[in-house]
Amino acid sequence: MQNKGLIRFFAIIFAIASIYQLTYTFITNKVESDADTYANSIVSEDAENAASLRSAAQKQYLDSVASKEVWGGFTNYSDAKGQELKKGLDLKGGINVILQVSVRDLLVGMADNSTDPAFNRALDAADERTKNGQDDYFNYFIEEFNSIEGAQLASPDIFANQEMQTRGIEFDMANDQVEPILREELKDYMTSAFDVLRKRIDKFGTTQPNLQQLGQSGRILIELPGETDVKRIKDILTKAAQLEFWHVFKSQDIASYLTAANTYWATKLVAENEAATEEAVSDDIAAQTEVSKDSTEAGLGDLLNQEDATDASGDLMETANFDSNPIFGRIQPVQGSGGLMSFKESDKDLIDSYLNDPQARGQLSAEQRNVKFAWSLPTLDQTLGYSVVELYALKGNAQNDAPLSGGVITDASQQYGNSGLPVVSMSMNGEGAKIWEDMTTEAYQNQSQVSVVLDNTVYSAPSVTNGPISGGQTQISGNFSIDEAKDLATVLRAGKLPAKAEIIQSDVIGPSLGQEAIDSGLWSFGIALLLVLVWMVFYYGRAGVYADIALLVNILFIFGALASLKAVLTLPGIAGIVLTIGISVDANVLIFERIREELAKGKSQADSIRDGFNNALSSILDANVTTFLTAVILYIFGTGPIQGFATTLMIGILTSLFTAIFITRLFVDGYVSNGKTIGFATVITKNWFRNVNIDFLKKRKVAYIISAILISGSLTSLAINKLNLGIDFTGGRTAIVSFSRDVSATEITKQLSADDIFGSAEAKTYGSDSQLKISTKYGIERDDSEVSQEIEDKLYQVLKPYLPADMTQEQFADVSDENKQYGLRSSFQVGATIADDILTGSLYAILGSLIVVFLYILIRFRKWQFSLGAVAAVFHDVIIVLGAFSLLYKFLPFNMEIDQAFIAAILTVIGYSLNDTVVVFDRIREFINERTNWDFPRTVNAAISSTISRTLNTSLTTLIVLLAIFLFGGESIKGFMLALIIGVVVGTYSSVFIATPVMFDTMNKSKGKLTPKELKEEKED
Repeated sequence: MQNKGLIRFFAIIFAIASIYQLTYTFITNKVESDADTYANSIVSEDAENAASLRSAAQKQYLDSVASKEVWGGFTNYSDAKGQELKKGLDLKGGINVILQVSVRDLLVGMADNSTDPAFNRALDAADERTKNGQDDYFNYFIEEFNSIEGAQLASPDIFANQEMQTRGIEFDMANDQVEPILREELKDYMTSAFDVLRKRIDKFGTTQPNLQQLGQSGRILIELPGETDVKRIKDILTKAAQLEFWHVFKSQDIASYLTAANTYWATKLVAENEAATEEAVSDDIAAQTEVSKDSTEAGLGDLLNQEDATDASGDLMETANFDSNPIFGRIQPVQGSGGLMSFKESDKDLIDSYLNDPQARGQLSAEQRNVKFAWSLPTLDQTLGYSVVELYALKGNAQNDAPLSGGVITDASQQYGNSGLPVVSMSMNGEGAKIWEDMTTEAYQNQSQVSVVLDNTVYSAPSVTNGPISGGQTQISGNFSIDEAKDLATVLRAGKLPAKAEIIQSDVIGPSLGQEAIDSGLWSFGIALLLVLVWMVFYYGRAGVYADIALLVNILFIFGALASLKAVLTLPGIAGIVLTIGISVDANVLIFERIREELAKGKSQADSIRDGFNNALSSILDANVTTFLTAVILYIFGTGPIQGFATTLMIGILTSLFTAIFITRLFVDGYVSNGKTIGFATVITKNWFRNVNIDFLKKRKVAYIISAILISGSLTSLAINKLNLGIDFTGGRTAIVSFSRDVSATEITKQLSADDIFGSAEAKTYGSDSQLKISTKYGIERDDSEVSQEIEDKLYQVLKPYLPADMTQEQFADVSDENKQYGLRSSFQVGATIADDILTGSLYAILGSLIVVFLYILIRFRKWQFSLGAVAAVFHDVIIVLGAFSLLYKFLPFNMEIDQAFIAAILTVIGYSLNDTVVVFDRIREFINERTNWDFPRTVNAAISSTISRTLNTSLTTLIVLLAIFLFGGESIKGFMLALIIGVVVGTYSSVFIATPVMFDTMNKSKGKLTPKELKEEKED
């Protein structure tokens, strides 16, 4: 091997870089372990709210040491945290959401809220098609609009408005000319939404966020490992943040309308009350009229603030008949902070309906015509025992637009006001500062108020008593907590979303479940690694020791690369690393088997080693390239855990190639350089698989019959039993619940499937008999928080007898408690729309990988028959794996749902099957070129026989890895591992008995009985 010094240099550099990068992870783990110890030492186990107190103590400790240097000034905790190996949601806990930005809202905005019938009809039709379709909303809209005869996108009533004309849309442009302009505008809006969300998350301060636009569908994937305050995160992500500044009517300027509305409704309601007598009606209206006269003359403020006004009305607050005094009778005796009057929060919607009724608003004067009523935040009144809200009357215009909007805000921050309470201070740009100064000047001159309105709620409405406010500075004050004020400042500073955003998929994983996952993952990793190391030494002796060293270096490189690339390590990622162990071993097995072949030919040890490495290189590259291409397709079309698996697989393939080809070679050459002899087998294994000479082709018809039976059985099972599609594909909700004792999954399923609960549900044992995974499609047609709350309520209702007697519903539903033993551990929701997208992406991934691999084999082997044989074997393997899952999912005790992880397994099976097949094909190609006098059947049989040792050795090593993960790994990946185990067994069989016979038969049929020499000459021509 040339340039040994350079290779040794790079190996040492890579090893040092990997150790250096992983040092940050060791540091953060040590500091966080110290924080846990500190928190446990100051918080008693039986203390009230012990979990939250420990969490606060841990945070306090970490904050105190964040900037302190550790390890002799090497770094500090804060910097180390940013450089550590990132852990995914399943290992660290956190939340995962997919936001849907409303494309309909964006189109309506671009059309300037058009009322055109064709436009709105197309929007409604697109809404319906999106519920069950797989295409983007905009494509559906265009299809529906174009189906309406005579409908024009470039109509002045739709997109040929003043704003869109500046974007290039001209009157009477053809629809196919307008479409690309609209599509580009939507793309810009989506980019804007993505940027707003990125700013919000970054300013929120979460660690290691991952945001990803899902095509042009308006969907954005957001992953936040380590976060547990789900409500707070969802509020930040979906908050509209529509900030506006309005002038406010003084009470005497709007009192006449309030009186008229009160009179109007009193007359109407009393007339409708059949139980009321004419005398009662007369008395009530008279009493109301007297109160109305007082309110008009004295002003509403006097009515609310003076006890004699209340007394004069005959203790109106307590005795008023609501029918005869529907608005004023509901006024609450609470001192307000600037509103017209206060009401119970529960009366807000009713009062809104009274004041905004078209008939009542017909009595507004010209000055009052554009009034907009708004409410304050609710405040709990300790004396009354319920929450009250204040009513404000805002001065609007004909378009109902605010004089000043939040778009002028350049900065916002949480501070403390004069009262010591949290406020949000804001700065405006030059344009905003000028308008704000004009507004406050007018308010100062009229001795009136200006209001700060966020999302249609009045946060503050100060009176301007000290002169106009210049410079664009102002504050929002309210009943804020510090976190609420910080979050509001974050949203305002980042800007508002261009359209409504809804969470259509949410994944909440408690950190306790994540710890279980990582513990089981590490155990399976350690066991699998130990078994492989022992096997290699047992089979190859000293050479196996060198292969083991290369394997350990490979693992170091993988983790170092993950840390340096800031890739996120997930549980499927750990599975990918363990699977990489098998792939790494395979390269060394190929090399060692070729060296043994060369030694058997009588070559010297030095020549055998040289030729063994050189001859194995082609098979190693072809086998690993096909697997790498599969991983690339997996990464492109997968999301979340699948991408984690693909990332580690790609990194592992690259590092295993380096370590197997170069690191192992360095050790082997170093040992034999002084004339020492190295054995590539042990006393026990030296004669294993020697002189194998089996007529495999003769058995191909039997193999065809066996495969036909397996495939027919699989297809029959798929037709009858179908597959147990997970909620990734059907949409639905699932929850993992732990109990204080063992429970019966069958009994729980029966109770949850009752008509008054979910109607249909499934409970399966998950890990142990005291833990269940519960899935249901209840409420899947709705994606709102009310459904999630209903499901939590129903789960608690049914499962309460199996939970600790003192567990409340709040404790049951809380997934943020890392020390929680019982109750809801995690929950997952996926809407039907996203399920269609996942299905489409998965199918693209499978088909894409097959096409890419077919083309690669065609290029490498120059014969389509080789590609056909490989793809036939892949289809054979995939159908049998699907059939096995269809047949077994009703009987096996663990989860065998067809979900995203299963798609990862299928793609891995494809990669493994191709890996095995390509090695056999590579040897056939080699024998065709070397043994030109042999006939084709002899060549094929000899090639398969010569690789049987490698095939069985690699398969056995891989199976050891997979069985270790299956037996000792987490419950959540047992189905994933079973698919891989079945795939490895079937893939090993198919590479010999399907791929090669199909290639042989099609080659003979298309070329006749050509000899290898003739085939070689044709290839050269």
